[in-house]
Amino acid sequence: MKKVTVAKSAGFCFGVKRAVEMVYEQVHTSRQQVYTYGPIIHNEEVVNDLTSKGVKVINTMEELQKIDDGVVIIRSHGVAGDVYKAIEKQQLKYVDATCPFVQKIHRIVRRESQNGRHIIIIGNAEHPEVIGIKGWCEGPVWVIESKKDAIDFMEKHNVSLCIVAQTTFNYNKFKELVEIFAEKSYDKIVLNTICNATEERQTEAKRIAGEVDTMIVVGGRNSSNTQKLYDICKKECKNTYYIQTLVDLDSKPFQSFGHVGITAGASTPNKIIEEVQKHVRIKF
Repeated sequence: MKKVTVAKSAGFCFGVKRAVEMVYEQVHTSRQQVYTYGPIIHNEEVVNDLTSKGVKVINTMEELQKIDDGVVIIRSHGVAGDVYKAIEKQQLKYVDATCPFVQKIHRIVRRESQNGRHIIIIGNAEHPEVIGIKGWCEGPVWVIESKKDAIDFMEKHNVSLCIVAQTTFNYNKFKELVEIFAEKSYDKIVLNTICNATEERQTEAKRIAGEVDTMIVVGGRNSSNTQKLYDICKKECKNTYYIQTLVDLDSKPFQSFGHVGITAGASTPNKIIEEVQKHVRIKF
């Protein structure tokens, strides 16, 4: 019989679960049109279900400024301070579903930039969480994602720094980049703002991938934390597959082995994880 190991940490994290529940609560209780500023989480299945219930996604300040009535829900990734100001100026009701761990980073970078420190965000510059964090900085800010980025920065600047991280960044890579900054005697504060759930998920995924014949990583195509899980698992198990839903399994050149591991990103509903687990046990 095939052995299937499902990561205990797979699926919704605290911040995502909280955000999704807040949107559904508004769907069921609000008499106004419900909007989310950006997709509430990076999972197309969840976003599509909310859309089917009448929730509309707005992606820009221009779209926001065209709304004159309704409830705006701030996405779990957070937004820049200017978005709050725009919502308040238009006298719209809003619900803040920003992950509390992300809100903590907003407070840190605002405080430290007001104190004169330049902010370094270790993360992906295109990710909405990072874009939101940048929007709370009141002075110079840089986004560092690679060793080259860190080395290039060191050659050009000699300033007081505050270093933070995108909550879903790879923990080992974060440590590697911080060590590069440690080689130069900066006046710096380093705060590991990667959330505990991310570290636990990545550590467990790496362990399972090292024990199985095949690894399946489930999550949205645009999910940063799921992509990082895939990268981590791929290094441990060459037969690692990245899927969004059960349907994707049939389109992959999936090979059947005796021991299959399954993990999932922080925005993946338990229902999808259970469907994949059941399908693997029956079909493969």
